[in-house]
Amino acid sequence: MTDYSKLFDLSGRRALVIGGASGIGRASCFGLASFGAHVVCADLNLAMAEEAARAIEAEGRSAEALRVDLRDGQSVEAAARRVGVPDALVVTPSINVRKPLLDLTDEEFDRVIDLNLKGAFRALRAFAPGMAERGKGSIVAFSSIRAQVVEPGQGVYAATKAGALQMIRALAAELGPKGVRVNVVAPGVVETPLTQQIKQNEAWWRAYGEKPMLKRWADPSEMVGAVVFLCSDASSYVTGSYLLVDGGWTAADGRFDPPLPKREA
Repeated sequence: MTDYSKLFDLSGRRALVIGGASGIGRASCFGLASFGAHVVCADLNLAMAEEAARAIEAEGRSAEALRVDLRDGQSVEAAARRVGVPDALVVTPSINVRKPLLDLTDEEFDRVIDLNLKGAFRALRAFAPGMAERGKGSIVAFSSIRAQVVEPGQGVYAATKAGALQMIRALAAELGPKGVRVNVVAPGVVETPLTQQIKQNEAWWRAYGEKPMLKRWADPSEMVGAVVFLCSDASSYVTGSYLLVDGGWTAADGRFDPPLPKREA
């Protein structure tokens, strides 16, 4: 008989979180550790990754830090040799250049593609084969609502997010028979270093906060439930999914609430 109380238990498992020094990645490190996983906080910023690992250990959990640069294939391969085959891999890093599409330079275009799309590919290529050989594992990559809906200034960023989604779905199909699950989490508006530009413009920030059905921005901690779910046995039959955690952003139609009759008392 299944013990449902242990569906989210990650005791004895290792989780590698790339982008674990800040924002959603850092919150994911704490969340996975809270459910018993040994967490490897990997990031380009080693000092911040080490601080996150120390903070987790201060709570009585198990963690370590690792430097990795998703833009450098050799760095990713070195991380794979050091970590080995994790039970769960979470990939969060992204950058954005907010400009009209036709104003982007080749360098800007390549920079966004290299991290958001090719960086995710490098991580998958380094860690997924070991999971497939072992016959078990969970991979969680972060996309965005921008894989589905766009706005001016988001052309190349949205292209990387849509591309990552389709790449992940293809990998899910390829690795499903080998026992490896591969899923995508798609946040809406989350208060992270990536969205600081928006926060500096009060009207922009307020408009984004009004768009979701929940009428507010998300905190990085609100992405953790999706990550823990997808890394745990609670999602043992979930793969190839695009899990929206957007406060209802993509389900709402338009930016105007039509006048409706008042409900009678």
